[in-house]
Amino acid sequence: MACLGYFALKVTLLGVAVAAPLQGRAVPSLAQVIDLKSFNVLQSVPTAEEYNASSAPWVPNNYTSESLLEKPFHVYDSEFLEILGTNPTFTILAQTPKNPIFHEAVVWYKAKDEAFFVQNAGNPDAGTGLNKSAAVYKVSLKEADAVKDTRNAVGKVTVTHVVHAPEIPNPNGATQYKGQLLFAAEGQGPKIAPGLFVMNPAEPYNVTALLNNFFGRQFNSLNDITIHPKNLDIYFTDPTYGESNNFRPAPGLINQVYRYNDRTGLVSVAADGFVMPNGIAFSPDGKYAYVTDTGIWRHGLELSNPSSIYRFDVQPDGTFENRKTFAFVDTNIPDGVHTDTKGNVYAGVGDGVHVWNPSGKLLGKIYTGRTAANFQFVGGGRMIICGETQLYYVTGLAAQGALVESQL
Repeated sequence: MACLGYFALKVTLLGVAVAAPLQGRAVPSLAQVIDLKSFNVLQSVPTAEEYNASSAPWVPNNYTSESLLEKPFHVYDSEFLEILGTNPTFTILAQTPKNPIFHEAVVWYKAKDEAFFVQNAGNPDAGTGLNKSAAVYKVSLKEADAVKDTRNAVGKVTVTHVVHAPEIPNPNGATQYKGQLLFAAEGQGPKIAPGLFVMNPAEPYNVTALLNNFFGRQFNSLNDITIHPKNLDIYFTDPTYGESNNFRPAPGLINQVYRYNDRTGLVSVAADGFVMPNGIAFSPDGKYAYVTDTGIWRHGLELSNPSSIYRFDVQPDGTFENRKTFAFVDTNIPDGVHTDTKGNVYAGVGDGVHVWNPSGKLLGKIYTGRTAANFQFVGGGRMIICGETQLYYVTGLAAQGALVESQL
């Protein structure tokens, strides 16, 4: 149920009175208002060596790490309430001690109401990358729905290892594709090239290669992928994280965004000028493209590189123009990026999922307190969030994901 205490001129948080930006609005029971002005001026601002993008998540004045986790829906602007709805839920579905099996490539298989995701490639705790490929997993959302009102449901939902053939070489991004699942794979070693692979989401989980080269040249290590809602072309990013994580050779191409027309077979470059292009998404009308640049993590931490989301105008012919900075994130990097049906933009970052309106105003956060590399809407106001060693389930949102219905 929503908390029916209405905000007047001020609200007390942890015993400290602060100005309230949400006068007259009810806040859900698992949400809390974050007062931005409470930390506009700090008594002492740490140096970049003391606090930077690689540090633990920011804990504002008058809050604690525990209080931020207790109510994980953080409201920065009243518009966020329209996204949250009246009674959103937040559940930890599963966890592992060290193995980061809840990493990226989160994708909804509507026919069976299942969510697929993949293990982290190149992570020492996974042992993946060069010697073995990152694995694919799935959960039943029917099982998840049965425990959605439980904050910690670890052990109550089955995480299934999806054994597929032939093996996808280190999958990292995924999207729906003509009723099947389309993965962007990073490749494995110098001989097994990156590429796009179609997987049957039902047994026997057979896999077909769709694309594995740019006019005879290997891609670097494909990262994320999406389909334009109007022209239905496939757009994907190609940074060098395979090389950074020691399972791919030195790059043979610059880091850029590609466009693939699967009807004609043409591969072309949509955009370049990135340090490390990562997540990619389109607005629901297809007029804007959002690309994250996570160059701050390239060969180790490089704080003067981007940790940003860029927006492009998408022309009627599908080309990108007019690049602009949409957002710079405050915690680590913006990895996976998605939009909802109203054009709001969501990104997985170092402390959960951040949400902006179409003009780039930060509305709020779904706070996990740890890296959420990727996430996805899974129908009916639900969302799966991957937190490396933890898997989260959010329900009851008023927002709906901007999915390409023809591909489900």
